[in-house]
Amino acid sequence: MKNNQFAIEPVDRATELKELLASHFIDDTIDQLNDPLAVWQELLHKTTLEAKNETVFKQKLNNYLATPETTLGDFLDSHQPLTNDIFYRVALQLLEFDVGNDFKLEDPIQAMKQIKLPIVGEPIKTKADLLHAWYLLLCTHTKNGQTYLDKLAQAGYFVPFYEKTTEPLFFNGKAQAVFDPHQLIRDVVYVEAPLDTDEDGKRDLLKVEILRPKQTQDGYRAPVLYTASPYNQGINDEAGDAAMHNVDVPLAAKEPNHLTYKDIHYQKTPKELPAKRKIAGEQQEADETFAMEAPYTLNDYFLTRGFAVVYAAGIGTKDSDGIRATGAVSETVSTIAVIEWLAGNRTAFTNKTDNIEIKAWWSTGKIAMTGRSYLGTLAVAAATTGVSGLKTVVSEAAISSWYDYYRDGGLVAAPDTFQGEDMDVLATEVFSRMQKPGDYLKIKDFFDQVLQTMAKDQDRQTGNYSHYWDERNYVNNVKNIKADMIMVHGLNDWNVKPRNVGNLWNALRDAPITKKLILHQGQHIYINAFRSLDFTDMMNLWFSHELFGLDNHAEDLLPDVLIQDNVQPETWTSYADWQAPTDKKQAFNFEAKELVPETVPVRTAAASFSDHLDPEIFDFYKKHLNVWERDLLTTNHDTKGENQLRDNRLIFKTSRYDEDTYIDGSVQLKIRVAVNEPFGMLSFQLVDYGDAKRLTVSPTILASKSLSGAYDWRRDNLREFTLQKEATPWKMITKGHINLQNRHNAYQVDELKANDFYDLTVELQPTFYHLLAGHQLGLVVYATDFATTVRGNQELQYSLQINQCKITLPIK
Repeated sequence: MKNNQFAIEPVDRATELKELLASHFIDDTIDQLNDPLAVWQELLHKTTLEAKNETVFKQKLNNYLATPETTLGDFLDSHQPLTNDIFYRVALQLLEFDVGNDFKLEDPIQAMKQIKLPIVGEPIKTKADLLHAWYLLLCTHTKNGQTYLDKLAQAGYFVPFYEKTTEPLFFNGKAQAVFDPHQLIRDVVYVEAPLDTDEDGKRDLLKVEILRPKQTQDGYRAPVLYTASPYNQGINDEAGDAAMHNVDVPLAAKEPNHLTYKDIHYQKTPKELPAKRKIAGEQQEADETFAMEAPYTLNDYFLTRGFAVVYAAGIGTKDSDGIRATGAVSETVSTIAVIEWLAGNRTAFTNKTDNIEIKAWWSTGKIAMTGRSYLGTLAVAAATTGVSGLKTVVSEAAISSWYDYYRDGGLVAAPDTFQGEDMDVLATEVFSRMQKPGDYLKIKDFFDQVLQTMAKDQDRQTGNYSHYWDERNYVNNVKNIKADMIMVHGLNDWNVKPRNVGNLWNALRDAPITKKLILHQGQHIYINAFRSLDFTDMMNLWFSHELFGLDNHAEDLLPDVLIQDNVQPETWTSYADWQAPTDKKQAFNFEAKELVPETVPVRTAAASFSDHLDPEIFDFYKKHLNVWERDLLTTNHDTKGENQLRDNRLIFKTSRYDEDTYIDGSVQLKIRVAVNEPFGMLSFQLVDYGDAKRLTVSPTILASKSLSGAYDWRRDNLREFTLQKEATPWKMITKGHINLQNRHNAYQVDELKANDFYDLTVELQPTFYHLLAGHQLGLVVYATDFATTVRGNQELQYSLQINQCKITLPIK
């Protein structure tokens, strides 16, 4: 077990005392005490919140051991001197670590060091020493994924603060849970966007749901965490399923072209808008409220800490106007319209009829955006406009280019587990106006026309990058970003693939903003409730700095790049960069079934594979993707009759590595290939071959509904990536795909003559991977990817001139 804390702010002793006083750990009783043992006992009394009298308090003290033979209660009664060993032996128990399992009673200091928990260096001899040690303990993470202070908050420590709270309370650079979440004010307003996407002659009104502290009624102004979630008002699962595209279609030859980027570059066409609504009056109080939003537990955490939280689903969703057009500029405009209102630069109304204006008078005008997947995508999109008021974005698993979500290298390439989905399908799924029959009746025919246009423009026939996709490439507008950025992404996320965050990070590398990157070993997930990382504390430090203006050194304390190790559990390492241009290169040439150092001459000239399967096997793999993946990568017992894919892929392996190696960024392939038809595609997987117990890519729930950070408030599961119970022989590291007619780029289509050899360069999805000594790297070359590409089961035969093929690895 390892504790990784990056959000502890080093402060001086004077600041510690000031904050202990403000948070009522120091009071008149403590002031009158000088003996460190007596001070410690009083602090323990304050924080044993379940004890209402002395009898229960002493009863609780005797649940802890001060020495291997003495309970804490008996030790305090003995008036023996306090030592660091005793303090930290008790501290480990207060932090919920188990005696015997997590640490040995005989050496608590060593246990603190092994778990990587912070400790004071000097002996605890005076009252000042004790208060210093207590301050640091309050900042320390428990075994169960929260600071000790947050554990106390969850037990009710800050409840007495609720009635007197008029402003945030900060402790160690972070806002504390002194705002009563049960007194939140819930408003609905309708922001008028500079859009008319449903072409009804009126500007689109957007429903916005607001949760704000009750103190805003009495003059307190709150900064805002804003999540733009198209799912917030409901999802049309059945309609989305019905709209799915058939992927069991043949790959076809494409008409060659000589397009340049200038030919397909998106440039916005000005469109005349209807006039703004005439304001008929103004009021401060909303006309509409709501009972429950679709929450994000990170936002919930901050609702008790002086922040307001805003959710908006945007155009084309239930109770809003407009239509969905996935990734279009109109979605971005819809998203930032809410920011503009929160910052005082746009109009909102109390309802959709009366034209009574309502201002965000309770807002400081300082806004952060949060969210994962589509939600994080819209946050990135908003940042690329440079909209005033947006101070920071925390985007998790965000799309930076929609082409990189639904396409790859001139191919239709589905996100993981969503074969057949596309832009029009997603638009259908989130067009929740459909769930209001009266409203849907007015818009159905128009939206059907929009879907038809989307189906044509997304162009599943060619898979080419185009004007349509360029509109939906937010990296084009990175130069406009003014907000500081935190990007979070899973290295095993094959839904929003790592290229999305990789391209965004590269584009921002020299931008004059503060930017941070966190890469974890998960798939398409949130990481705010993980035991091994103080992510929530990091975000508290960050938002307290960005939105409250607190000088807590967040920009320096949080690592620029933080990456979770894929070998050692609960291990997070900070780096200066990811995909650094200064990385070393390690190159291998292809040989028969081997990857050999580029200095070694190669002899073999050709190798080939088929892309056709027996129809029964083909149908079986479609329904059992895990079996297909296993057969694709397995080399043991690789004989006909035992592995149906033996002749449908090539596998090249290095020799065993002599030392641990770190792959950092995009692996590049140079391939010379021929196919027996005037069309074709290649797919690649880079694989770690070697028996090992590997981390699960889906987190394990360690404690159900155990985390909230506030008293009697919404809870989240404590999670962690754990080692698999059994060793596995391989793990896919990264992958990539390319249409052989898109050898130069995704918009230029080249001629492909049957049986002629062509050179192409492919960059696999960027990664960061710790390869263990004794393991081998393998490259699997194949064509149809059952989980990603179209599946035509065509009579295609591919040949590689392998003495002209090379793989280059970026090495940290």
